[in-house]
Amino acid sequence: MPESFALTHSLTNLLVKLFGGILASGIHAVGIPADKATAQASAILSAFSLEILVVAGLIAFFIVVRLTLSVEKPNPAQQLAEMLHEVIGDQAEQVIGHGYERFQAYVTCIFLFVLLNNLLGLIPGVTAPTTSIMVTLGLAVPTFLYYNYQGLRENGLVGYLKQFAGPIWWMAPLLFVIEVISHLARIMSLSVRLYANMFAGDLVTLVFFSLVPIGIPVIFLGLHLFVSLIQAFVFTLLTMIYLSLAVAHEH
Repeated sequence: MPESFALTHSLTNLLVKLFGGILASGIHAVGIPADKATAQASAILSAFSLEILVVAGLIAFFIVVRLTLSVEKPNPAQQLAEMLHEVIGDQAEQVIGHGYERFQAYVTCIFLFVLLNNLLGLIPGVTAPTTSIMVTLGLAVPTFLYYNYQGLRENGLVGYLKQFAGPIWWMAPLLFVIEVISHLARIMSLSVRLYANMFAGDLVTLVFFSLVPIGIPVIFLGLHLFVSLIQAFVFTLLTMIYLSLAVAHEH
């Protein structure tokens, strides 16, 4: 692992010592052999340590932006933050519409977190956390809970449940079940799409680095960068779409 990630490596070792045994036991309890359970626990904690690094980096970035705000002479960090705010805000306004501002912080954080975790795979010797289904599931579940909470908050319990029932009263029981299944499937859609694309991208890059270590792999690093950006955008866009549907009022 690169020297710059020595802290993350140490953090991974600490997490393995503290929680590796418990996590491995839990994985083993579902029928996975002990040696594979230990390896999976180590991989999960390694991804978690990288996520902690991303969170720490984002917190540090926003602290710097907040402490150095300037109207006359904005620094590069402030300019980058303003650009992100404008781009994400414009997209949220188009998708969600009126009142999008209260969701902008969440969707911006989701975009940055997914993007940075994806981009970690560009560093030799580092596996992108989003190549783990546990990580992508950990992103999908809070998003699912968040948009449903906002839907309940905006429409109330009865009003939100009416969205599940549809406009035809005698078809309401069937449509309600279909809608519930459809909403639960969104968790799988968010998590599996991100995981599958990032895992495939990492695998292709690794294969070509193994076969031709000079020259050609650069093309696939560029492809990985493109996929990382697209997948972060798609995850964020789907989050906005789900929010727009949840907070929509019945007409």
